[in-house]
Amino acid sequence: MIQPPELMRLAIEKSRVGIAAGQSPFGCAIARGDDVLAIEHNTVLASPDATAHAEVNAIRTACRSVNDVFLESAIVATTCEPCPMCLAALHWARVKEVYFGATIADAAAAGFNELSLSAADLVNASGSPLKLISGLMAAECRQLFDDWHNHPGARAY
Repeated sequence: MIQPPELMRLAIEKSRVGIAAGQSPFGCAIARGDDVLAIEHNTVLASPDATAHAEVNAIRTACRSVNDVFLESAIVATTCEPCPMCLAALHWARVKEVYFGATIADAAAAGFNELSLSAADLVNASGSPLKLISGLMAAECRQLFDDWHNHPGARAY
């Protein structure tokens, strides 16, 4: 079974690929058992599509990979705390666990237009069975914001 730190390393590396391509500093990887179902980065600016967050892109890829809308027993590693849209999509896809590094506050401090609703508050208020685990490789995930700021043409939305 793929362990969360290994999955997060894949998400971080994919985020770096996105940064190099002029995208924002977010990456996400999804696995089930020994199978990596998706590794994606944010493509909001390239698409252009405001919903093309790393988690949404990864859910779309993973669902196509298993030919199903449900990703039961899947684990997710995402470099930043999921926004409400992404958290809802993860809930609807029925993933088991979501690990994240940087927080919504970190993204807001980097210049992103974030809603100040934590993923944990949304999970608790909604009664979602999704298990949320914060702080996985947080320093490495926060470093992605600095790397992105140092890239020519960095643009927050």
